[in-house]
Amino acid sequence: MCTQKISADKSAELLKTTIKRFCVVVIFSIAFGYIEAAVVVYLREIFYPDGFTFPLTIFGIDPLWRRFLLTEIGREAATIVLIFTGAWLFGRNRRQRFAYFLTIFAIWDIFYYIWLKVLLNWPVSIMDWDILFLIPVPWASAVLYPVLISVTLLIFAAVILYRDARGRAFNVTRNDWLAFFVAGIIVVVSFCTPGSYLAEPDYKSYFYWPLFAAGLLLAIGMFLKCLLKSK
Repeated sequence: MCTQKISADKSAELLKTTIKRFCVVVIFSIAFGYIEAAVVVYLREIFYPDGFTFPLTIFGIDPLWRRFLLTEIGREAATIVLIFTGAWLFGRNRRQRFAYFLTIFAIWDIFYYIWLKVLLNWPVSIMDWDILFLIPVPWASAVLYPVLISVTLLIFAAVILYRDARGRAFNVTRNDWLAFFVAGIIVVVSFCTPGSYLAEPDYKSYFYWPLFAAGLLLAIGMFLKCLLKSK
């Protein structure tokens, strides 16, 4: 009985510590999202002083745009490094570090759009289009789709962290990781496909939402499979 009480007390303390650390991660990620949004405010003022609207009339054509392209790609790469570094410092094991990476990425991405709404009153609609990423090619879609990914990742992270705090395993086999990888590739392809057509009037037609949905649903299905077999 005494041993069970000590174990229960330890589990409760671990959960309390995880919640505190998670709150710090959330604050960090919200601030990081503001930094990202602030940079985009400056970039839009430079490249789109008349407004950021699609199709993009100067995407990849303006000499100034080309000159700053490598700098922007470098900034995006540095952003991923910072997210990885933050996750490594916040986590105490591989599961926690993976979960905190998902957490930072998700909240950073969600609050990036929230801060842009505060600073620029953009997006006007969740279906407004945005350039999401530039590595290795431009990614683009309506704002809704990356937000759906971020919400999903945040739920994944919360479940992993909760189970870790309770001392419960989350078992993922090599085949499961392969399925997650395939799901990720499908989503990335759905974002990259319209990236080369952003200056064309029919740019929206190059985003295949069924492809995006297939990747997202595969990832959710695999996560549920891993969760159920870990009980």
